[in-house]
Amino acid sequence: MIGADDRWYAPRLVSEFDLPKVILRDNFYNVGAKKKRRVCISLLGVKKDADARAAWRPTVALCADPGLAVGRLELLHQRRYARLAGAVADEIRRVSPGTDVRLHQISLGDPWDFQQVYGSLYSFTKDYAFDLEREEYLLHITTGTQVAQICMFMLTASHHFPGKLVQSLPPAAVNASGAYSIIDLELSKYDQLAALVRQERRENAQLLKDGINTRNAAFNRMVAQVEQVAAASDYPVLLTGPTGAGKSQLARRIYELKKRYNGRLGRFVEVNCATIRGDAAMSALFGHVKGAYTGADKPRAGLLREADGGVLFLDEVGCLGPDEQAMLLRALEVKTFYPLGSDREVRSDFQLIAGTNSDLDAEIAAGRFRDDLLARISDWTFRLPALRERLEDVEPNLRYELNKFSAESGKGVAFTREARRRYMDFSVSPPALWSRNFRDLNGSVRRMATLAGGGRITLEVVEDEIERLLAGWRGRQKSPDDVERQLTDAGDRLLLDLLGEERLAKVDAFDRFHLSGVVRVCFNSRNLSEAGRKLFHVSRAQKKSANDAARLKKYLARFGLDWWQLREAARKR
Repeated sequence: MIGADDRWYAPRLVSEFDLPKVILRDNFYNVGAKKKRRVCISLLGVKKDADARAAWRPTVALCADPGLAVGRLELLHQRRYARLAGAVADEIRRVSPGTDVRLHQISLGDPWDFQQVYGSLYSFTKDYAFDLEREEYLLHITTGTQVAQICMFMLTASHHFPGKLVQSLPPAAVNASGAYSIIDLELSKYDQLAALVRQERRENAQLLKDGINTRNAAFNRMVAQVEQVAAASDYPVLLTGPTGAGKSQLARRIYELKKRYNGRLGRFVEVNCATIRGDAAMSALFGHVKGAYTGADKPRAGLLREADGGVLFLDEVGCLGPDEQAMLLRALEVKTFYPLGSDREVRSDFQLIAGTNSDLDAEIAAGRFRDDLLARISDWTFRLPALRERLEDVEPNLRYELNKFSAESGKGVAFTREARRRYMDFSVSPPALWSRNFRDLNGSVRRMATLAGGGRITLEVVEDEIERLLAGWRGRQKSPDDVERQLTDAGDRLLLDLLGEERLAKVDAFDRFHLSGVVRVCFNSRNLSEAGRKLFHVSRAQKKSANDAARLKKYLARFGLDWWQLREAARKR
């Protein structure tokens, strides 16, 4: 109920924010300005306002103060307190005949439920006919529950309520007659508070960047946006960008920033979706009941349950199979899902952060990712640039990695002047591909620091490391047998799952692309004959007796595959 606890907290807000003096008296007019009527909106205090014998009743005292001159009071109350609201209105009319008191019945339900209280107060402000040309408005925050006071503060700070806050003070706080404070939330007027806000934003950004003073302007703008979203939104976040760009690290920093704002935040749960397939993926994500499948000898909660109240980071989300995608979509929309083998729903309320280095729009076009799921997880999408796109950040990251190595190893490590200059010149030169982005840079620093005799990275150590990096990049560029990279570029991992890397490396690229098309047709066919008819529908018309199933079976056998193996793989995906 409104006013279940009439404790007032605005004085604490003032002292914490260290605002300038905000008590305004006899300030009904600006010099030379047209007179405006003062309108106050207040919640009925069902304890302090109700006690007719009390020496101080907040709403009554506010209207009775001769220095404030309230022209109209809008008194909000719940239906069950209509009689009390009428009595308080009569008392106000008695002590302040010039105040026009109007009663408004509002519905709250649970006055300690933030969503219900905010929704009710928001609806009132949205429907209220504010007349800023003729009236000025005050929102009374002394009465009501703490939740109601917070909601009123937020509505005023966001300008949904176009006025200022007013707090009535008991006699003990000032003098025998009581007083009031008017708090203007126009933060731009308070340089000291604005500086505190800016400092907090800088600290939050540094947290997201792990304390690294990055110099790339585009990256810093992205981090600033992430900081705002992390503090204000619980909608899913999608992090895109190449492997090694720092998606996992940023996801964890977002969680830590959210925990700074909400100390009761649950766990941070992380999984790389590329490492789980089939029943293992369903069980890992959504859990299972005992006996759900062979080997499920005990129940499992699943990662979504473990992330309840916290953050779930699904890296490489594009690798999820169609069944997992469908269940994830439902879990995001209604917060419930079925564990594997269970006919009873379970609930989990988590925030999702998803990461991918794939083009999910291309995956949708290829039929491997759900368009509705992408729409659900991409409200906030941030692309992390490759290291080659932010070479000015090599130096601060180099310094950070050296300090990190020194802290972990317990020994100080530093470059000689010539060695640092040589490494920095190389790091921003065209031959420095940084194809694995910060993983290449971090590994490079660790190797040099490990080889640093006496804690000094010399020119010789740097030259050896440059040769090592160049050799690695040349190998990745010219190797046609880097199967997983080629398949990722082609957007197809089916063959890698079926054959394994060693067997697939022995298949020509020409055959690989043909075989992947055949496999996809098989995945979407009910039997071998149907798949054969789809694949050979042109050539079969030229034959007197066609056996499409036999032709397909023979083709698959060339690569050590059979129909039932494909069906099992399709079931697991």
